[in-house]
Amino acid sequence: MSDARVSATPVSDAPAPPPAPPAGVLESCLYADDLAAAERFYADVLGLEPFARVAGRHVFFRCGAGVFLVFDPAVTAVAPGSVGGVAVPPHGARGPGHVAFAIDDAALDGWRTRLGMHGIPIEAEIAWPRGGRSLYVRDPAGNSVELASPRIWGLPER
Repeated sequence: MSDARVSATPVSDAPAPPPAPPAGVLESCLYADDLAAAERFYADVLGLEPFARVAGRHVFFRCGAGVFLVFDPAVTAVAPGSVGGVAVPPHGARGPGHVAFAIDDAALDGWRTRLGMHGIPIEAEIAWPRGGRSLYVRDPAGNSVELASPRIWGLPER
């Protein structure tokens, strides 16, 4: 009699099914050399709520179901930091980046007024072929900031 044991779980060479795709964007980020100016713009002009900051490194904002991050690339490119003793990979970018924040199309006129009250020039206003409109402005670091109806991508508004 053989002492070979039979596994209750069959062994298969078939590949495991792929995981589900990401459910959404959790974080978006831009880079700015002057974090204080960036914080004033995103908090005072756009109304985002800052919830974490490390002077000279980053400021983080709540934005809907996600988080918007602004980093100083001179710091994060060489001293990325660590979490629980594990180094966060270095990152950074130079030159203007882009982010689009979702707004209701009906709120566009109110945003135009608010931006004007803060002395923020509108660089472009676009009516998109799928519907919806967007306004483009620059943050203090020169990043392109778009306020757009989700309809520009065929998505429903809130």
